[in-house]
Order: sequence, then structure tokens, then C-alpha cells
Amino acid sequence: MTTFDALLAALPVASPLPFDLNQTPGLRLDLSEHNRALDAFDPGDTPAFCAFIQQQIEHHGARYAAGGYGENRTLYQMSPAFTSSDAAPRTLHLGIDLWLAAGTPVHAVLGGVVHSAQDNAAFGDYGPTLILEHAVGNERFYTLYGHLAQPTLQHTRPGQRIETGALLGWLGEPHENVGWPPHLHFQVIRDLGGRSGDYPGVCRPQEAALWLASCPDPNLLLRIRALG
Repeated sequence: MTTFDALLAALPVASPLPFDLNQTPGLRLDLSEHNRALDAFDPGDTPAFCAFIQQQIEHHGARYAAGGYGENRTLYQMSPAFTSSDAAPRTLHLGIDLWLAAGTPVHAVLGGVVHSAQDNAAFGDYGPTLILEHAVGNERFYTLYGHLAQPTLQHTRPGQRIETGALLGWLGEPHENVGWPPHLHFQVIRDLGGRSGDYPGVCRPQEAALWLASCPDPNLLLRIRALG
């Protein structure tokens, strides 16, 4: 564990959802290239993808599903946002996803200031997105909340000071989060590199070491024991 990882693990935090993530039945969801169940449908078919997620949650008697940090997900090739003609596709996931119903309230895991907000509206992107800035001792870092509902961008605005546990907004429907089943993408970012309202949530597997160092495990803050 790095010094920065230890700092994150020691911070007082809140659940991003309106319940305790360890006291509520949850499913560790595998969306990696190794899960052959994903071969049964096209992830670009949003209703089919939604049905798959819901079936997984119900089958395991869970209220939500979680996972994805460092996971290689070939399903990202469904969208031009992650592919290009002159480079390998971006398929390695840099955050943790929490899958559950649209409209679910989303709360600040850690207090800070709203750095930026933006609707990243390309198919397969984040949709409405918030980035919070945090200053702890000599460290300054960021947390990203993606796939939110449109009213979130009116409720929470850049420059606003946010307390730990405060309501940020709500999870978006598939038409708001541009093609995904409802979920929260939560990511920790060491340095935005001048970006505002957006930051890559997926990288090329060949560049994993660089990007995973820049985006440490969000479970250092979420502390979901099933993902430990």
C-alpha cells in the first residue's frame, strides 16, 4: 500500500448510496472478458444489457451489484468512444461501478468542493458527471461520479462546498447516461491533468500500470468488504 493509499484508507467517509454497502446484500459482478455469460447478448443493446444486470442482482438475492476496478471489459468495444482506427481499444476499467435502480440518490463519499460538472453525452460515455476536489493535508485529489440523472447538474454546481454524506444527485436512466444500465461510476483521480467535467474511466490494457497508479482503487474509500 502506498502512502497515498494509506491516507485514503484512513479518511472518514460515507456511503455513496442511501444505505450501508456492507449491511445490505450486494453482488460482486464480473463484467470482464472472462465472463462467458456476456456472450449471450450485445452490450450495445441497452434493454438487453439492463435485463442482464437486473437478472444477476435478483438471482443472487442482492439489492445492488458492484465491481470493476482494474477489470478488462471487452464490452467497451460497443462504442466508438473507446475505439480508434490507429490504436488499441480502451477496455481496462479505472473505477468501481455500483449497479442499481435509476433515481437512487447519490451521496458524497468524501467532503470537498465541486470542481466541475458536465454532461458527457456521447454514446457509452458518462452522461451527467460530477468531479469533486479534495484537499487533505498536503494532498489534493479528485473523485468522479458518472452516469447521473440530468437534474443532478442543477442540484449540484461547480464551486459548491460539499460535506461528507451530502446529497449530490441521482442515478440516471439509460437515456440520460447514454446507453448504460443505471449505475454509478465512482473513481479516484490523483491529477486531472487540466481536464474539467470529464476524465477517462477506461484505459488501454497496455497502459494499465500508468493509469492505475493515477487512479487508485476506489474501494479504499468505498470499503465494500466483498470487493476486498
